[in-house]
Amino acid sequence: MSKLPELTLPQMLRQRAQQDAGRIAIRQKDFGIWKPFTWAEYYRRASHFGQGLLALGLPPGGHVGVIAENRIEWVVAQMGAGLVGGIAVGVYPTSPSPEVAYVVGHADIDIMVCEDQEQTDKVLQALPQLPRLKKIIVMEPKGLRSFAPEQRALITTFAEVEKMGHSAHSQARIDELLARQKLDDIGLMIYTSGSTGAPKGAMISWRNMRGVVPGIAERLQLAGPTSHLSYLPLCHVAEQMLTTFVPLYLGCTVNFGESIRTVQEDLREVAPSMFLGVPRIWEKLHSSITIKMQETGRLRRALYARAMAACAPLADKPREEWSLAERANYGAHYWLVLRALQNFIGLRRARVALTGAAPIAPEVVRFFRTLGVPLIEVYGLTESTGMVTGHRLSQVTPGTVGPVTEGVRFRIAPDTGEFQIQGEMVFAGYYKNPEATAQTIQDGWLHTGDVVREEADGQLKIVDRLKDIMITAGGKNLTPTEIEGAMKASPFIKECIVIADGRKFVSALVQIDLETVGKWAEARRIAFTHFRSLVETPEVRQLIEGEIAAGNARLAQVAHIRKFHLLTKELDHDDGEVTATMKVRRASVYKTYAGEIEALYA
Repeated sequence: MSKLPELTLPQMLRQRAQQDAGRIAIRQKDFGIWKPFTWAEYYRRASHFGQGLLALGLPPGGHVGVIAENRIEWVVAQMGAGLVGGIAVGVYPTSPSPEVAYVVGHADIDIMVCEDQEQTDKVLQALPQLPRLKKIIVMEPKGLRSFAPEQRALITTFAEVEKMGHSAHSQARIDELLARQKLDDIGLMIYTSGSTGAPKGAMISWRNMRGVVPGIAERLQLAGPTSHLSYLPLCHVAEQMLTTFVPLYLGCTVNFGESIRTVQEDLREVAPSMFLGVPRIWEKLHSSITIKMQETGRLRRALYARAMAACAPLADKPREEWSLAERANYGAHYWLVLRALQNFIGLRRARVALTGAAPIAPEVVRFFRTLGVPLIEVYGLTESTGMVTGHRLSQVTPGTVGPVTEGVRFRIAPDTGEFQIQGEMVFAGYYKNPEATAQTIQDGWLHTGDVVREEADGQLKIVDRLKDIMITAGGKNLTPTEIEGAMKASPFIKECIVIADGRKFVSALVQIDLETVGKWAEARRIAFTHFRSLVETPEVRQLIEGEIAAGNARLAQVAHIRKFHLLTKELDHDDGEVTATMKVRRASVYKTYAGEIEALYA
């Protein structure tokens, strides 16, 4: 791709507003209607909001927190802060008050932007621990009258801040502030998920954001108009790269749906050309198709089974290499079955679909590629400002994450197999944590903590997290992620947590997928009233035994799960069992279920 301008993200927003003023930058769905916003409107709103922040007393380099679901106000707040030299800090809207208090306090946030009363309550509960906080800005003011007068004095609305900035608007002031902005300035702070301890604030510079874009654009072949549905949390680097970094440099269109709960409906309406899903999303879509096929008639089930069997050999083969017979075979099944399923999940027009942020079972990747969805696996982390490896669209090997992207230099540590990278996308360090920064960036190399293996064709395979590799009592090294992935390929298994370290054999804690197993039970007239009663039926135990046996068949003998315990409740963020991004906190789960684990080895 052509070289990107030497401009920061806010400078790029101004340039887009000048060059592409009338083109649509963002669409937002409100009350069932998609409302478009041009690049000129996006820039104008961000300029007004930024100058409103200055009027509220945001100091140079001040920190602006945002806790909300994805919506235009999120990026207006982020870019508004950036235009006036502030730094945006995202907070997960699913976080309970103690987690919110930790991030807002640790990040030294000056002004907090909250979506609604629920999110505002979380911040107000933590107020005694937040001496730096000057003001709370609320996007949806409904319910604010219920706050005490001293609390209301601290609160203003998003609309009022935009109005304040509009009154004080000075383009000369924005231009002056942007003229001072350098690529090496910090523009964003992203807190890690905290799966093994307290979250760390990764400082991302404008150079980091610019540095990651060429690799993403080249690998995903983002040429011409591209549309994306933004729904994963914007406080996560994966969504940031496709909602702000790439669109601002390449001019893509971003769509904000009504809610995280309406993603599948929004997908059908938007039919984006690019789609990013974490493994749990792909597993859920896989489950929804499984349920749909369970509920349909015998003829349709037979056609579906035939289509999947006939098209399976094409999943790993580039389309340009398909023979005339293979094209005819796929075409016939596409019009009979696959087109309807692609429409059902809203991905019929997707030119590229991504899975990343966590391991995914190769069987799930093959399933969607068999459907005709161009799903590729990518890899990146907060500290690399997003994606640094990914399959080429014409070379997909399920189970690997492809070669490194443009601008990334890598090496594999000879002693540990750790993946280490260099490049402009390597983050600036952890906020207020020089020790962790020094451990993570050594001699200019980012130590990712992931063990990789380079395959013969240059594709990289993530073996596991360095700290997660387990050694059995017999001295065998096991990668729990591979075992867990093999089990989660089943639409009936939502979570699998392997136990093997220092043990005689592999066991696991298993959480069923309530929706899929529930539909399966209903079809067989198995009575249940709630999650626990469903789990405790002998038929469900038998079902999961069969799924684990199928998963074991794909693994080496030493990695087979020999015993398992079915969890009688879903893992919960509020109970500290999973992070805000739904990553399992192993240590916490092992502690909670210590009795059940010991019973497996009794």
